[in-house]
Amino acid sequence: MPTTPLDRFFGWLFELFPVRVFLAFGSKNGFVLAAGLAYQALFALFAALWSGFSVAGLALSGSPELRDSLFDVINTSVPGLIKSGNDATGAIDATKLLHAGIFGFTGAVAVVVLVFTAVGFLGSARGSVRAIFGVPQSTEDFFVRKGKDLVLGLLFGVAVLLSSVLSLISTSSVRFLLGLLGADVSTFGGTILLRGVGLVIVFAFDTVVLMGLFKVLSGLFIPRRRLVAGSLLGAAALGVLKAVGGVLLGHATTNPLLASFAVIVGLLIFLNLVCQVLLLTASWIAVQMAADGVLADPVAERARLAKLEAERQALIRSRALRAQPRWVRAASKLRARLPRRR
Repeated sequence: MPTTPLDRFFGWLFELFPVRVFLAFGSKNGFVLAAGLAYQALFALFAALWSGFSVAGLALSGSPELRDSLFDVINTSVPGLIKSGNDATGAIDATKLLHAGIFGFTGAVAVVVLVFTAVGFLGSARGSVRAIFGVPQSTEDFFVRKGKDLVLGLLFGVAVLLSSVLSLISTSSVRFLLGLLGADVSTFGGTILLRGVGLVIVFAFDTVVLMGLFKVLSGLFIPRRRLVAGSLLGAAALGVLKAVGGVLLGHATTNPLLASFAVIVGLLIFLNLVCQVLLLTASWIAVQMAADGVLADPVAERARLAKLEAERQALIRSRALRAQPRWVRAASKLRARLPRRR
């Protein structure tokens, strides 16, 4: 059947790997899943910040360097979240956040809200990723699953704090080395170097988080090569999104009707984009695994590998049998036909 140049162009276009990833993402309702995740992430983020600073507020108030480093890491990950220093556009005032109390009524409510929102967000994230991979939802016991989600949420908070400590150590080391070289930290080169160190730490943190999201939280079988490559790609995409996040939020919230709550709208837009990147990364890995013939469902993948192994063993036995002399094969067939003695 003859085809037109336009048909050949679209045939070539739809065979491109990024296009196949985007089509697979859309076919699994990726935009709807990302919007739901962003809505849950907004409330989980506020509750986590209040509860986290309620616990760590005393330690942070005694260490201004660690406090500022933590604020930098959080604002690098979520631009416009915390209002500190000269930044007057943040959604949360840093001074009020440092005086948050967990032992009062507000702190107790924040902890309860944190448990429900964080566990709910992680459960939704698991379901969304498994939906992108086309894997049925987990049949694990409900309370066991929620307990794991709570532990993973706590580990995530510890990871954020550790990344802040690592950022503080790294930037302090850079300042020390620049001082030994007689260079000024406030110069353009020193600023770029410090900024680069911070971005590298955030990039490594995002990569680890994505690997944990796809492998540990979702409970999927993903080959290490695909997992690492996909997580690195997703972390790079998140880095670009965070780098231009301020510009995006500035253009997205210029509507005068939204001026009174523009920061919240901007955060919701940003979180929606972040969740889309997360699920697009999952779609990227899923399409690669489908091309490799690998199943993301651990049970189905084990059954597939067992079947392949059985077929391989049968092929080995068949080749060994064909390699035997003809009279040995005839004797084996005759022996197989004889009745067995009881």
